[in-house]
Amino acid sequence: MAAPEPTPAGKPVPYWAGLLLSVVAGAALLLSFPSYSVWWLAPFGVAASALAVHRRRPRTGALFGFITGVVFFAPLLSWTSTHVGPWPWLLLVGLQAAYFALQGLALALVSPVVDRRRWSWPLIIGVLWVGQEALRGRTPFGGFPWGRLAFSQADAPTLRLAVLGGAPLVTFVVAVTGGLLLLAVTRAFSRLLAAPPTTADVSSDPLGSGWIRDDGRIFDQDSTQNPDPAPIPAATPEPARQGKPKRWLVAASLILGAAALTVVGYAVPLSTPDGPTVTVAIVQGNVPRMGLDFNAQRRAVLDNHVTATEQLAADVAAGKQAKPDLVIWPENSSDIDPLRNADAADAIDRAARAVGVPILVGSVLNGRQEGQVYNVGLVWESGQGVTARYTKQHPVPFAEYMPLRKWIEPIAKIVTDKAGLLRSDFQPGDTSGVLTMGPATIGDVICFEIAYDGLVRDTVTDGAGLLVVQTNNATFNVDEARQQLAMVRLRAVEHGRESLMSSTVGISGFVDASGDVHQSTGFFTRDVQVRQLHEGTGTTLATRLAYWPELVLSVIAIAVLAGAVVVRRRSRG
Repeated sequence: MAAPEPTPAGKPVPYWAGLLLSVVAGAALLLSFPSYSVWWLAPFGVAASALAVHRRRPRTGALFGFITGVVFFAPLLSWTSTHVGPWPWLLLVGLQAAYFALQGLALALVSPVVDRRRWSWPLIIGVLWVGQEALRGRTPFGGFPWGRLAFSQADAPTLRLAVLGGAPLVTFVVAVTGGLLLLAVTRAFSRLLAAPPTTADVSSDPLGSGWIRDDGRIFDQDSTQNPDPAPIPAATPEPARQGKPKRWLVAASLILGAAALTVVGYAVPLSTPDGPTVTVAIVQGNVPRMGLDFNAQRRAVLDNHVTATEQLAADVAAGKQAKPDLVIWPENSSDIDPLRNADAADAIDRAARAVGVPILVGSVLNGRQEGQVYNVGLVWESGQGVTARYTKQHPVPFAEYMPLRKWIEPIAKIVTDKAGLLRSDFQPGDTSGVLTMGPATIGDVICFEIAYDGLVRDTVTDGAGLLVVQTNNATFNVDEARQQLAMVRLRAVEHGRESLMSSTVGISGFVDASGDVHQSTGFFTRDVQVRQLHEGTGTTLATRLAYWPELVLSVIAIAVLAGAVVVRRRSRG
C-alpha cells in the first residue's frame, strides 16, 4: 500500500517576524505592569509570544522566549540595579528570562498538538503560563515570582477573579484571553501560518517548519526520515476550504469571547469584610538619604518614626486626627535591636506612650550566633515592650542572606563591590505573621513576601482579620513600590481582607477588599495616614482552595507536554 501523500501543515511566521514578535511580546507585557499599568496589553503580549514560537523547533522557541523575557524583565526589574550596579540586575534578568525560554520551548514543542486540535490552543497557552510561573516562583532558593501576569491586573476587571482562584486563576484567564486573540488573528489572516507550496519554500525557512502527512506523521525539512523530497503539491488555499466571510465571522466570535473573558470579573461577587471596625495609622517616617547606606543612618530613621508618631499623638490630642487603635511602622523602622539597645527601646516606648496604642515596629534583631540576624515585626506596647513577634519566613537570597556562602560569596564580590555589605545572614521564621494588636488581629507579611501565595494565605487561615505589609523601598525606586502595591491589591481581593502597605519612604496606603487604594502617600516623604478598616472573618473560595488551582493547571501543563513528546516520537518512528 502506498504511503499517504504528505499534506502541508503550514509553516511558522518568517524568522524575522518571530524575532520581532518576541520583542513586541516583551514590550507589551512590560507596559501592562506598573508604572505604566496598561493592563489590557498583557493578553496581546501572551499572543505575540505564542505566535512567535508556534511550529518552531524547540531550541528556536527557547531563543525567542528568552528574548521576550529579557525585553520584559530588564526594564521591569531595573530598580534592582539602583544601588548595587548592573551585574546583579543582569544576572537576575537572565535567570528570569530563562524561565521564559523554557516556556517558549514548551509552546514550540506542543505545536503538533495545537495543529491537530486548534481549539485547544488558548487552553494550552493558559496552563503553560501557570506552570511557568509556578516553577519560577519556587526555584531556585525559593523562587522569585515577580512579574506574574496576575500582578499586571490590579486595575482590570480580571482582578476580581482572584477571589475565586487567586493569582494562578487570574494568570490563566489572562493567558487564555491572549490565546483567543491569537486564534482570531490566525483565523482572519490565514496566510500567517499558511502551508508551504513547494520544497523551495520549506527550504527557505532556516529552522525548518515541517509538515504533517495524512497519517499524522510529522517530518522536518532536514530529517533523515523525510519522505521523498520531491516538490510538495501546492496546498489548497485556506479561503477555498472556508469562505472569507465565515473566517471573519469566526474571528469576530473569538474576539468577543476574549472580551467577555476580560469583563466577566464584573459578574463575580467580592467578599465584604463583616468584622469589627478598627482605626489604623500608618507612619511613614522617611530616611535621610536613599540608598544602601540607610543602614548607617539607622538612628536617624528610628527618630524619624518616633517623631512622626509623637506628632500624630499631638494631632489626636488637638482633635485634628482620629485616635487610632494601632499604629503600623514599616520594615527597618528600627534597625537598632531594641532588645539589646536601651536607647532604642526607650525611644520606641516613648512613641507608644505618647500615642497610647500598640505599635508594630519593623526591626532587625541579632541572633544567638555571630552572623545571624532576624527581620521581624514587633508588637510594642508602652511599659510592656514586645508582646508579640513575627519573623520573616522568606529572606531574600543575595539580599538578606548568601546561599552557599562558602562558594558563592567570592563570586558575588566579583559581581558587585556591595557584596561585602551582606556580612550577616537573615534567618527564616517558621510561623505565620498573625499578631494581636489591641482590638485587631493582623496578618503581617514583610516586603517581598507579598508575592508568595502560601505565605499570605497562611495568615488568613490562621485568623488574621487585616493584612499588613511592612516594607522598605529606600534601596529601590518608586516603580518597585508601585509593583508591590499592585500585589497587595490582588491579595486584598483574593482573601477578602482590607489591607495596607507601610513603607519607610513610600508608597504607603490602604487597600479595601475590592482592590481600591485609599490615602496613598508620596515617595521619599514623611507622612501619616489614618483610616478605619473592617476586619474580615470569613474565607473566600480562593482561600479555601489554597494551592489546588495552581496544582491542577500545572499538572495539566505537564500532561500536555508529555502528550506532545509522544506525538513527536510517534511521528518519527
